Amino acid sequence: MSETVELTTSDGHTLDAYVARPQGPVRAALIVIQEVFGVNAHIRSVADRFAKHGFLAIAPALFDRIEKHVELSYEGEDRQRAFALMPRLDFEKALLDVEAAIEYGSRETGKPALVVGYCFGGTIAWLSATRLHPAAAVGYYGGNIAKFNEEKPRVPVILHFGREDSHIPLEDVDKIAKAHPEVQVFTYPAGHGFSCDARSSYEPKSAAEAFERTLTFLNQNS
Repeated sequence: MSETVELTTSDGHTLDAYVARPQGPVRAALIVIQEVFGVNAHIRSVADRFAKHGFLAIAPALFDRIEKHVELSYEGEDRQRAFALMPRLDFEKALLDVEAAIEYGSRETGKPALVVGYCFGGTIAWLSATRLHPAAAVGYYGGNIAKFNEEKPRVPVILHFGREDSHIPLEDVDKIAKAHPEVQVFTYPAGHGFSCDARSSYEPKSAAEAFERTLTFLNQNS
């Protein structure tokens, strides 16, 4: 079962969040943090998939601070629009939105929420682990994590990167791994966005392996 709820942040902003509820017992809440393409069909499908594994999956609409109902595809004009919107995304404000989603998930389940993020959301997942209080965090190909490499996670974290990612140098991945031996950093023979089946860069084998690692990690920390 899915629905859209409204969240209110600590600075008074209201935003939508897509919520996918499991049919059976709820293991924990999981905040699914979007790419720069909004809470689109793919992100909703990711939330739905995690709900099938027992998680109350919550995907906050981080673009709501800029424009409501942003939902973009991965090619053509939509892709260009996403890249035009991307510089307007504010890390600090996005963290307030994620914090509101974490608090909502914790109220709904009675236990700390976890976070998983993709692309832009991968960096936000990292910052959630260093600045907020989720139970654990998973980041997929977060291109700006290296810029915040000096920040230490407060909770368990795993990170996924593609070794053929033209957006994220392997040198950055190595820096992250060396600076944070407590963080599991996995790399795959794939490019950016390899976990997204709506992208041309989708790599099924790497995506499946990363998902199994993610699911195991989330189950261990919930």
